Amino acid sequence: MPRIGVYLAHPRPGSFNHAVFDTVVRHLRVLGGEVLAHDLCAEGFAPGLSADETETVQAATGTLDPQVALHRAEVATLDALVFVHPNWWGMPPAVLAGWVQRVLVPGVAYKLGAAEGEPEGLLKAGRALVLNTSDTPADREESEFGDPLHRIWSACVLPYVGVTDVRRVVFRTVTDSSDGTRASWLEQARHHAAALLAD
Repeated sequence: MPRIGVYLAHPRPGSFNHAVFDTVVRHLRVLGGEVLAHDLCAEGFAPGLSADETETVQAATGTLDPQVALHRAEVATLDALVFVHPNWWGMPPAVLAGWVQRVLVPGVAYKLGAAEGEPEGLLKAGRALVLNTSDTPADREESEFGDPLHRIWSACVLPYVGVTDVRRVVFRTVTDSSDGTRASWLEQARHHAAALLAD
């Protein structure tokens, strides 16, 4: 049974991000996946690294924070990852950026090699799905900003830790979307989530 971590980063209950998260979690479970679902804001995940923890991270000896320790232990066992979050200033929300920095640490998610710091990814998860919401039209996102979230997930973060199949879907523009449009987006989310379970 595939083991999939699904992570939501949105602080407002009832947001469309919550609807996407709930839809994906339910659908993956119906299809037989073992889903570890985390609403990071609701769980109170603290994004900030302390000075002491930066030393611990560098030494790859663990963490004194039991919540972070749980996430590190879980992420090492996953077959796939799903991230659900809005595009805020071309970045994931702070809670998710902090999750990356505190959980995907040396000795858990990667180790540095001898050749000019080239990393070796340690995660067994071969696939990841990133589901974003945005209020920026696609042509403006690309022409003015260069789609920074694509670079963050598909170039900077996930390949670094060994995830080679990164898929990203953007639902836009959310603020002026109709109920029918949102229903079609949720169907797309189900479709892309199901693809994580395909051989």
